[in-house]
Amino acid sequence: MAWEIARRGGDEELEARFRAVVARVAAAQDSDGYLNTKFGRPGQDPRWSDLEWGHELYCLGHLFQAAVARARTSPDADDGLVALARRAADLVCDVFGEGGIESVCGHAEIEVGLVELARATGEQRYLRQAQLFVERRGTGVLADVEWGRSYFQDDIRVRDADVLRGHAVRANYLAAGAVDLAVETADEGLLGALERQWTNTVARRTYVTGGQGSHHQDEAFGDDFELPSDRAYSETCAGVASVMFSWRMLLAHGDARYADLIERTLFNVVATSPSAEGTAFYYANTLHQRQPGEVADPDEVSPRASSSLRAPWFEVSCCPPNVARTFASLAAYVATADADGVQLHQYAPASIRTTLDDGREIALEVETSYPAEGSVRVRVLTDAAEPWTLSLRVPAWAASAKLVVRISGEELVQTWQVAPGMVSYSHAFSAGDVVELEFPVSPRFTSPDPRIDAVRGCLVVERGPEVFALESIDLVEAGVAATDVADIVLDASVPPREVDGRVLVTVRERHPAIGPWPYGDETGTAPVGTSGHEVALVPYHEWAERGPSTMRVWIPAT
Repeated sequence: MAWEIARRGGDEELEARFRAVVARVAAAQDSDGYLNTKFGRPGQDPRWSDLEWGHELYCLGHLFQAAVARARTSPDADDGLVALARRAADLVCDVFGEGGIESVCGHAEIEVGLVELARATGEQRYLRQAQLFVERRGTGVLADVEWGRSYFQDDIRVRDADVLRGHAVRANYLAAGAVDLAVETADEGLLGALERQWTNTVARRTYVTGGQGSHHQDEAFGDDFELPSDRAYSETCAGVASVMFSWRMLLAHGDARYADLIERTLFNVVATSPSAEGTAFYYANTLHQRQPGEVADPDEVSPRASSSLRAPWFEVSCCPPNVARTFASLAAYVATADADGVQLHQYAPASIRTTLDDGREIALEVETSYPAEGSVRVRVLTDAAEPWTLSLRVPAWAASAKLVVRISGEELVQTWQVAPGMVSYSHAFSAGDVVELEFPVSPRFTSPDPRIDAVRGCLVVERGPEVFALESIDLVEAGVAATDVADIVLDASVPPREVDGRVLVTVRERHPAIGPWPYGDETGTAPVGTSGHEVALVPYHEWAERGPSTMRVWIPAT
């Protein structure tokens, strides 16, 4: 709500609602700053008695992030949220500081909240407490559980780990907070460990959609290359948390690969969760639906990932509000500025204004329909007497991108082929100057690492940053006799093509014989039909919008 109030501007109804919620939260806060209605009262367990599962510190972490959002977007607000959060944070420091309870929360989140609150208020005590929580993690302070202490990331110290493991949301939240801590304390060793973890997690434990987490039972990462499509958990909250981790690594290093993963995750996980109407959500994001889903009862609460189609609400409803806060704060991920100029990381129609360290004001207008089209046009709106640098991200998939510069008042148009990464152009820009990136966004086949057993021999279709999926409803529309994606193979000899905004591939039906035993001496595949059918694919984030169907992202190829 704090981010959305700032985004909309002048929404008095939302502002009044915000203040009413803050007042209600304040009324529940105890005089010493404690804030949680599940512990500490007659008939309840004592405070801090269930650090593994109680989520007391986790909830406070989200409260601190809300207070920071309010402080950044409405610094002069008198609603009292920041003061409320500070009272709670002071109590946490008293109870869990040096000489206090030497433990951590079973669900990381307070770490990032404390560092952000320290930045917003200048209170270094909060930073030191975040440091204590990060350094305690991995020392066995939490009870062991059936999935092991790795579930809580309490098996290995943060600075000693090589890859994210355990519960995927917890792991990413912890990593995000640890990056903030490393930056604030100039801890290069810790930052290097987190870079190593990010790199290995992306290389070995991340789905083509950017989703993370392949275990349903513990909502966790699997082993390296354990990425089954039909059992993908890929929790929406893990996608949001991954964006948080990657964003902080981007701020620390400026490397375009972090923004690449943010883009992939936003388009193919976060955007997939909500329905087009915004009234139902995916908690988990499978990459292969074997049975047509069942429409969720709008009056029933769904059990986490058990819903086969988007559901209006869940028993644990962390994902819908997490999607909402991400959408409300998306503008914060578009651009950054430093002493030399401005960097664009995500592409959307935008107006950007900032002031460089030397006082120069920079204003830009971004015009684009990306990723529907592959052109991003940046128009400079202010004059500069001295050169400054405009940097733009060229995604990893855009191997033949072009940079075009048009200087107003000059006939000269400069064009360069640019490689993936960050491309920069320095100039004493004048109002009316244009810098344009042109991307190749035609559909393409992507193959998996052969170590991913579950999708060996399959291909996926991508277009720009978007992953595409085959739905059974489109087989019927194309006149294919088979009505289940399980009976389809992709003709890899025919490249995907785009016609009138639709991505088309050629598929063939396969006709496996049903016998008494599904194994034998033959190593050949099931017979495949000789006639091909051109079938439309849908962007993965739009799947299941037209009703129940079978679906797969990775399609077996001939």
